[in-house]
Amino acid sequence: MKVILLENIDRLGKIGDVVAVKEGYARNYLLPNNKAKEATAGNMKFLESLKKKQAQEEAKILAEARALADKIAALSITINAKAGEEEKLFGSITADMISDALKAESINIDKRDIIMDEPIKKLGVYQVTVKVHPEVKTSARIWVVKE
Repeated sequence: MKVILLENIDRLGKIGDVVAVKEGYARNYLLPNNKAKEATAGNMKFLESLKKKQAQEEAKILAEARALADKIAALSITINAKAGEEEKLFGSITADMISDALKAESINIDKRDIIMDEPIKKLGVYQVTVKVHPEVKTSARIWVVKE
């Protein structure tokens, strides 16, 4: 039986995909739980409108992500840290600390989206890659200064 998915389902497909499933799976799980619709001619028209709407939403989200990336690239983030001799830090600057510094600038970025090549263990200026969207990455300038 062919169905149109209304939700992302692991190992089956994404929203709007037309997939072939066993009839029992469709009738007992997908259709009653509103996770899919039967692939009829009327529902295929619904699918086309759904795809257009989804494309517009994705374009809007991508534009917002690019604007956020430009804002992050223009920032200079300063992080105060305790340092000893030869400008070595006690500990290191983590992605969590950078995420908190971005939140202070009213930018919510998850610490898992901050990509650091190596831990920051000295005072100085560093470039860190920030993944704003799966398609949009930017670079943030981090100033590590002595507390």
